[in-house]
Amino acid sequence: MSRFRVVAAIATIVVGAALTVAVATTTASAAACATAWSSSATYTGGQTASYNGRNWSAKWWTQNETPGTAQVWADQGVCGGSTTPPPTSCNHPAWVQGQFYAAGSIVRYTDGKSYIAEHDNPGYDPTVSTWYWDPYTGCGGTTPPTTTTTSNPPHPGGFVVSEAQFNQMYPNRNPFYTYRGLTAALSAYPGFANTGSDTVKKQEAAAFLANVNHETGGLVHIVEQNQANYPHYCDASQPYGCPAGQAAYYGRGPIQLSWNFNYKAAGDALGLPLLTNPWLVQQDASVAWRTGLWYWNTQNGPGTMTPHNAMVDGHGFGQTIRSINGALECDGRNPAQVQSRVNAYQRFVGILGVPAGNNLSC
Repeated sequence: MSRFRVVAAIATIVVGAALTVAVATTTASAAACATAWSSSATYTGGQTASYNGRNWSAKWWTQNETPGTAQVWADQGVCGGSTTPPPTSCNHPAWVQGQFYAAGSIVRYTDGKSYIAEHDNPGYDPTVSTWYWDPYTGCGGTTPPTTTTTSNPPHPGGFVVSEAQFNQMYPNRNPFYTYRGLTAALSAYPGFANTGSDTVKKQEAAAFLANVNHETGGLVHIVEQNQANYPHYCDASQPYGCPAGQAAYYGRGPIQLSWNFNYKAAGDALGLPLLTNPWLVQQDASVAWRTGLWYWNTQNGPGTMTPHNAMVDGHGFGQTIRSINGALECDGRNPAQVQSRVNAYQRFVGILGVPAGNNLSC
């Protein structure tokens, strides 16, 4: 089972030149846009990038976490001469799927009603994630409905893998790994298995679940089995340290999240206190699935792209292996482990009725 989970194994390495911080403006006109955000660049605290017509400031080290979807980025406002839409009578902005909202934020939803964030969240649907959102009656529900700007609505009609197919894939799974927990986690990353053609959507779902199958022994193991490794996953050089204890950051969940810096980054992205309470990953099925989807959709690991991008951009299943555990398995290092993942993927696409595609190995 893989132990190589990378957000930044060496957090002090910075890729590329530092970005210039845009100077704040006190005039009515928008600030100049900073250098455009790049998914491959590394940013440290205080560095600024522009994305979708707004400037964003990194709160701490980050790579491949999209501004507006992760807590690591602070919104610095409109840039490049854009103007803010005129306020409605309620003066609350329309909810935007995938945009980070701090507790207390008030938004107008597509049903014309308003909602207030009870907890920080990365743009969860107010009508689905009711732990994060409460109805807000200050507007009386009279504002006109708005629409989100995504070309792929979040899982219309449900996940591309049915519960029956899920059970067929994992006949001996641990009851902890529920189908309901997986589908509840999908709102955290609505582009997952919901981008491209129907074939691509099913291929991505199969690729994720095949790697999960390998990492957990068929969805049997919730936590890492080799307890001798547990004390090794505390990088005390991080400024936040290991507040839950040196041996608290062992592998958990469908992608076996490990290391304190990964728990910190995943928790920040998902709005969960994983650094101080990593046990949430082994106690709540939805949280466990969300950490797996966080890695899949946002982390390159030892590869050059996220596993999500590997599948939706046509690079093939082999690149997902490289991004998850390529340093230990790819390029002939452990062909048996690679073949185990490929076998599961081929079985799962067969269940879903789509071809496996090219470039299966790494």
